[in-house]
Amino acid sequence: MTRAPRGKASGVRSAPYVFLIPATVLFLLFFALPIGYAVHLSFRRTEVKGLGLGKGAREEIWAGLANYTDALSDPELLHGALRILGYGAIVVPVMLGLALLFALLLDTDGLRVRGFTRLAIFLPYAIPGVIAALMWGFLYLPDVSPFLYVLDAMGLPEPDLLDGGPLYLSLANIAVWGGTGFNMIVIYTSLRAIPAEIFEAARLDGCSQLQIALRIKIPMVAPSLILTFFFSIIATLQVFSEPTTLKPLTNSLSTTWSPLMKVYQDAFVNNDIHAASAQAVIIALVTLLLSFGFLKAANSRTKQGDSR
Repeated sequence: MTRAPRGKASGVRSAPYVFLIPATVLFLLFFALPIGYAVHLSFRRTEVKGLGLGKGAREEIWAGLANYTDALSDPELLHGALRILGYGAIVVPVMLGLALLFALLLDTDGLRVRGFTRLAIFLPYAIPGVIAALMWGFLYLPDVSPFLYVLDAMGLPEPDLLDGGPLYLSLANIAVWGGTGFNMIVIYTSLRAIPAEIFEAARLDGCSQLQIALRIKIPMVAPSLILTFFFSIIATLQVFSEPTTLKPLTNSLSTTWSPLMKVYQDAFVNNDIHAASAQAVIIALVTLLLSFGFLKAANSRTKQGDSR
């Protein structure tokens, strides 16, 4: 048996690392570097001397944790976080519940036009969030909404969908309409990966379609449900386009309705990039902690279930 030359063997061993170089460079330039720069800005502030005019009138100095303490004590940021909690309490369970229901229905034997139905449910996800918010926003306006026109023609009261409690439902409807299809595809793909022999054995034991769904399908797609829940939590904490797009249509949406809208307001309207950076870092840390805590709890529960 002949051995490969030493130079050739070392080249083979280093080949995977060579292929990783482009991805690593892109990760450093467009992910790690912006995050590091945001963290750097969050520890600094701009000091203005005099009227702030002329060369040297504005100087960037070290601020320590001052930006973080100001952000954590900012009532607007806190109120935005509370609004997002109420928004997420509507969006996440409704969206995942519909996604699971549609996935189970598509996986039912004998269903016709399965491909068309799957595409129709997924299609709203392909529409950009701004376009979807604009479309639904005009459907919410009393003067142009066909839904409110029908209610008025029937003599029924017309709810104001852009004010008060209905505003949360209106925003949640846009997110549910756009995100259900993606989560449905993830769950449906997991369902199609279940061996058919399991379902045949269940039918031989006399299980109905409902029993198969509740006792076999849903427990076996639990990892996909955890994954979709994880993605939904992140998307909820980062909601920005829907309230920003609907804001010109109603006075009930402030410029700081969500935490990311508050970051945008401070960075590009108030021209306080340092405070905005601190708020962005706090939002990222909260998202990371919530995601890590949920994944750890889900993994521990899965291990407990496997041990049983």
